[in-house]
Amino acid sequence: MSLRVRLGSIRKNPSACPFVAVNDRIGELLSTLVETGATPGAVVVAGTHQAVLAECAAGRLSYAADAGPVTPDTIYDLASLTKVIVTVPLVMRAYEAGRLDLDAPVRQFVPEFAGGARNRVTVADLLAHCGGLLWWTDLYRQARDLPAAEAMGFYLRRICALPLDYEPRSRTVYSDLGFILLGAVLDDVTGAPLDRLAENEIFAPLGMHDIRYNPPVALRSRIAPTEDDPERGGVLTGLVHDENACGLGGVAPHAGLFATARSLVPFAQMWLGEGVTGARRVFDRATIRRFSRRARLVDDSNRALGWDTPAPGSSCGNCFSQASYGHTGFTGTSLWIDPEQDLFVVLLSNRVHPTRDNTRLAELRPEFHDALADVLT
Repeated sequence: MSLRVRLGSIRKNPSACPFVAVNDRIGELLSTLVETGATPGAVVVAGTHQAVLAECAAGRLSYAADAGPVTPDTIYDLASLTKVIVTVPLVMRAYEAGRLDLDAPVRQFVPEFAGGARNRVTVADLLAHCGGLLWWTDLYRQARDLPAAEAMGFYLRRICALPLDYEPRSRTVYSDLGFILLGAVLDDVTGAPLDRLAENEIFAPLGMHDIRYNPPVALRSRIAPTEDDPERGGVLTGLVHDENACGLGGVAPHAGLFATARSLVPFAQMWLGEGVTGARRVFDRATIRRFSRRARLVDDSNRALGWDTPAPGSSCGNCFSQASYGHTGFTGTSLWIDPEQDLFVVLLSNRVHPTRDNTRLAELRPEFHDALADVLT
C-alpha cells in the first residue's frame, strides 16, 4: 500500500472523543512515516497560540535491535532550525534596540567584508539569502588544526576573501556562509557569546527548556544519533552533525542547537501570538510581521527575513496558507507556523541516521503535513 493511500485511510478514521482522536490519528500518521524507512523515529508537536493539540512520538532512536523508543523527551540535533531559533531573534532584538539597521551594509559591522559588490550587501540580504555568498564550503577542513576559539576568526577571513557567487539581490541562494557572517555582525553589535545571548535573550524569557548548544554527556541516552561519520569517529550522538558548526566548537549561528520538540512550543506560540507569550510581549508586532513576510528583495523569491514561505514543493505541503512561514534542518527537522489558521507544527527526526543518503523524508514530508493539517483543521 502506498504512503498516500495509508495516510488517506488514517485521515478518514474518526473517533467519538475529539482530543484523543486527534492525538491517536496523528500518532498513526507519524508511525506510518517511520515505517516507510524515512527515519528511525520522530516526534511531532502541533498546536495553536494558546494550546498544544497533539504531541506524538514514534519509532526508535536508531535502527539497532536494542535501540530505545523515541519519546517526547527525546533530544534531536536541530541543524539549520538554529538559524530561525537563535540568529533571527537575536537580529530582531538588536534591530528593536536600534543597534542594527537591516538596510545597513554588512561592511559597517564586519570591515573585512568590503570591496566591489560586497559594499552593497546588507544585513537584510544575508537574512533573505540573496547577498551573493556561496552556499557552503568546507571551512572546517581548512581550519582543522585550529582550536575552536580561533576558528571563527579564520572562518570569517575565508568568507570575506571568497569572491561573491552572484550579484547581490539578483537571485536567491540559501547560504550557511551568509548566516556565519551574520554571527559576526551580531558579535560586533553585542560583544557577547552566541550561546549566552541565546539563553539570556530567547530561551529563558520564553521558558524554553531542554534546548542548548553542546548537550552534556549526562543527556546522551536521550539524544537521537545522527550520521555514522568515520572521519569523526563513528556514529554522532550529542555531537553536532554540521561539520562547520563542529569546527566552531558546536556553537554557531547556522547550526548547533539540540532540543526536544516540546521545548519549541513557547517559541512557536510567541510567533503565532505576534510577539506575545502569556501576558508578556517579547517582540513588537511590527517586527514579527516584517521578519515573517516575504522580503521582496528578489523578484519571485519566497524568502522572508530568515524564514522560508510556501512555494510549490515546500516541505509544509499544500494545506498551509500563503501567510505561513517555516524552516527545515538537514538532519530531518522542521517548524512551520501558520498565523491564518493559528497553527504550528514541529517535526523532529534523525533521518540522516545512519547516512545522509536517505532522502525519503524530503519526499514524504509534504504529504505528511497535508494529512496532519487535515486532521487538525
